[in-house]
Amino acid sequence: MLRDQVNLWVRCFGALVIASVVFITGAFSSTRAPAQDASSTDAVLLEDDFSRLRPGALTSVVGAHTEYHYLPEFSPLGRWSISTFRSDIGSQLAWKAFRADDRSILAQTYDNKKYRHFHPMIIAGDEQWRDYTFTVRFAPESHRAQSGIVFRYRNDRCYYFFGVDENRAVLKVVRHATAFHKPFERVLDSAHLDWQDGQQLVARVSVQGDAIDARFENGPVLSAADATYAQGKIGLMSDVPTQFGHARVTTTRAEQRRIVDRIENRVREESRLQATNPEPVLWKKIKTAGFGVGRNLRFGDLDGNGQLDVLFGQIRHHGPKDRNSELSCLTAMTLDGKRLWQIGEPDPWKDHLTNDVGFQIHDLDGDGRQEVVYCMNMQIVVADGATGKTKYQAATPDMPATAKPPYDKFPRILGDALYFCDLRGTGHDGDIIIKDRYRHFWALDDRLQIRWSGVCNTGHYPFAYDVNGDGRDELAIGYSLYDGDGKPLWTLDRKVKDHADGVAIVKFDPSPKAEPLVLCAASDEGMFFADIRGQIVKHHYLGHVQNPAVANFRPDLPGLESVSINYWGNQGIIHLYDARGDIYHDFEPCQHGSMCLPINWTGTGGEYFVLSANVDEGGLFDGWGRRVVRFPNDGHPEMCNAVFDATGDCRDEIVVWDPNELWVYTQDDNPKSGRLYNPVRNPLYNYSNYQTTVSLPRWSD
Repeated sequence: MLRDQVNLWVRCFGALVIASVVFITGAFSSTRAPAQDASSTDAVLLEDDFSRLRPGALTSVVGAHTEYHYLPEFSPLGRWSISTFRSDIGSQLAWKAFRADDRSILAQTYDNKKYRHFHPMIIAGDEQWRDYTFTVRFAPESHRAQSGIVFRYRNDRCYYFFGVDENRAVLKVVRHATAFHKPFERVLDSAHLDWQDGQQLVARVSVQGDAIDARFENGPVLSAADATYAQGKIGLMSDVPTQFGHARVTTTRAEQRRIVDRIENRVREESRLQATNPEPVLWKKIKTAGFGVGRNLRFGDLDGNGQLDVLFGQIRHHGPKDRNSELSCLTAMTLDGKRLWQIGEPDPWKDHLTNDVGFQIHDLDGDGRQEVVYCMNMQIVVADGATGKTKYQAATPDMPATAKPPYDKFPRILGDALYFCDLRGTGHDGDIIIKDRYRHFWALDDRLQIRWSGVCNTGHYPFAYDVNGDGRDELAIGYSLYDGDGKPLWTLDRKVKDHADGVAIVKFDPSPKAEPLVLCAASDEGMFFADIRGQIVKHHYLGHVQNPAVANFRPDLPGLESVSINYWGNQGIIHLYDARGDIYHDFEPCQHGSMCLPINWTGTGGEYFVLSANVDEGGLFDGWGRRVVRFPNDGHPEMCNAVFDATGDCRDEIVVWDPNELWVYTQDDNPKSGRLYNPVRNPLYNYSNYQTTVSLPRWSD
């Protein structure tokens, strides 16, 4: 019955689709376009004098929070979306709206002196915009650096730019980078331009096929033929404080009809896919106000009844920022809302997290009952999972003499993360990796005794894999690989800059002779793949890449695929990679980060990934970059999400939460019987905000 209703809805969807397309393509713009006579050949895609933007800063300072939280601060602002920011507070408050001389102004107020690879940018439009004319008034306050407009924008690292740079008019194409912080920029045309600081300039660009005509009012005309980007959005960009005035995008009537048709087809295709997938329906809901948190939960069977429970970890930040953090309170609950136990004092002001802290749920001693292993007050504690009572504990490792400010504030480490693996070859993940923020790590046994330690660029979270098949795990941490006794096997610390945001060792190719590859989302170094001897075989300089995941996203392709998303400086760019590590698709569906967690939603063999729980921007996406499942508009929390099989039918449920409540969604056809896809994932006892989720193929019996 429900499926019939959905199919009927899809068949009747045409009117709604057309209304949506009309809005997207600009028939309804932020400021109403002037009336056109019947003989006009122009159609207005966008016209905006910014008078409808809320006065003041367009966003608050979100910092690292939207790396893996959804916050409404970075949802679209009417027709516009802020496309780039860095960790500097100034860059996050760069865009402001106000009135001056009875005109509405959109201003970029940040002086970008530090970064060559990042440019403050705000965008509008649709990826289907192809041939159009874009006109903007703007007034840069300085000659020091570039300011102007972007067009045929694919993402904030791939676009055309036209504007001023010092005393020249410049037309160029930008495409990712050739090395660390070395963007690829090719000037297509340029000319001398006399102008004064603060002078209002009028820039106009027309694109038709591969022909580009760019000119300033009363200034030079630049032109080029370039086919790098055939279509894309528009945007405003400046590295110096700049005031932007009226913006207008027009096209021909024929091109407008083409755009409407393409967007309508896209909406219809996604609606068709959504109609063929199970819908999310609410399964559980619990209140968590007072002890709830952002993305700092752990899941496991704490009380031994065969059902997953949830552990909430509130945080004490010693600063600066998230450099020195530890647990302040632990609260254990069932998914039915029953409180099992609590350690520490809950505080609703301690729900904010932009990093990891050390706590996990794991059967550490292998007796079939879960323990909670956590770090608090410079102690590492092993507690009974059912009661929270301490079984034994030990001091965390001493602060190394080589630790540097601000990470050396305490005599012992606070415990940045905990990871379990089998370094000794016992057949059980009873060895513990504990680390500080970025430089030092220690291997402990299950009695919390230090076996060995290491120093490297640790990145955020390790990954263990038995590389040589001897029954003992090797440890990939940051850009290095260690054997079970702590011997460094290789390191790329001198070759690769920045730190590893996510690392994994995966056998992407299922053929018997194929070797595993080391995958690394390496922050501003982009994404690279190395062989098991530490030789980089593919390196993609894509900006600040993080939160990678591996799964069978494309059943039609051989082996496994990977997905990654960008954050600092270019948040929201998603890349998909095949089993060889080559990029096969990219898109930019949002302007925030995401865990991109693989989800086995259908049980049929192909997996999707979760972008966010937001009704408009989020949902489940497939390996082609299509939104195949939407979340219901039912008031659910949107900040965080997690994925695991909670009901036992092999398929995954989706947990969504914020500090006040937690909801669990399952499929509308749950439970489902028969032979189902049942992938092997990272164990829940190695859960982290920086994990590389690896989902390996397996079917139920």
